[in-house]
Amino acid sequence: MTLVLDTCLRIGIQTIHRRTEPATGPWLPRIDELVALVQNTDRLGFDSLWAGDHISFPVPILDPLLQLAQAAVVSRRLILGTSVLLLPLRHPTPVAKQVITLDHLTEGRFILGVGVGGEFPKEYAACDIPHNERGARLAEGVTVLRQFFSGEPVSHHGMFYGPFDDVPMRPPPRQAGGPPIWFAGRKEAALRRIGRLGDGYLAYVITPEMYRDALATIDRAAMQAGREAVPFGTGHLLFTRLDKTYEEALDRATETLSVRYAMDFRRAAQRYCALGPPEMVAQRIRDFHAAGVRHIVLDLLGPYEQKADQMEWFAREALPLLADLTAG
Repeated sequence: MTLVLDTCLRIGIQTIHRRTEPATGPWLPRIDELVALVQNTDRLGFDSLWAGDHISFPVPILDPLLQLAQAAVVSRRLILGTSVLLLPLRHPTPVAKQVITLDHLTEGRFILGVGVGGEFPKEYAACDIPHNERGARLAEGVTVLRQFFSGEPVSHHGMFYGPFDDVPMRPPPRQAGGPPIWFAGRKEAALRRIGRLGDGYLAYVITPEMYRDALATIDRAAMQAGREAVPFGTGHLLFTRLDKTYEEALDRATETLSVRYAMDFRRAAQRYCALGPPEMVAQRIRDFHAAGVRHIVLDLLGPYEQKADQMEWFAREALPLLADLTAG
């Protein structure tokens, strides 16, 4: 295998500011809410904190890079990441400046997750980006980012970006070569792109079996591209709900995700989520670990007001069941 995986499992938390789903009335996120969430994530022994991205979404959502910049002030330990930044909606040169800045603000504890999205074509139209160009723009955009991450003046003459010549951008990133870039994607073309270009794979809405197959496709593409054996991050964003019974957890997950994605999500929740008592949730995580996942990102479902309780419950009863995987 070309991809060199981590030896231990890490577990993080998805989303910082998010309003209750379903909900009505104004949504006014507070600084104290962010501080409490970051402190709890750190105190309870989680490894990372992640923020998602959309320009337009069925529920309110904030910019991920700005949220992570604020969160970086609170914790000196947590890894911070985007899950994922929709890079094709943005020009990569100003994104490079933002990412380099965030790499310094986090003191090198940043992972850049990128993807194409596409579930909501109107956000592409609003950004004046053709929907069918999103994959090609992602690949070229990452090339531009990495050129700027080098710390050397950049020249680029591409299909979508440029031409520009000898453009310096200082300072260089805190992490040598820049933050790791983890790609999302499910289709074969996206997986092959990850094998050619990615430092890691960050999946969501797939099963452990699908993850194992995707990793094999990525590995083949990496070998075909002539990449040497390199450390490779393997993450999965896992929709999760702890409850006394599976049925109660399924009801809450369905309610949350159906509002979030403006569709009936019950069958998808049954297939893709980790639901039920801590033992069932821990087993689902074990299944993903066996498929090659080394960084689970928990998106804890249900009312926002219950998130702290869900985090406490997971840390108290599910995390100890995974101690053999997280040690080291």
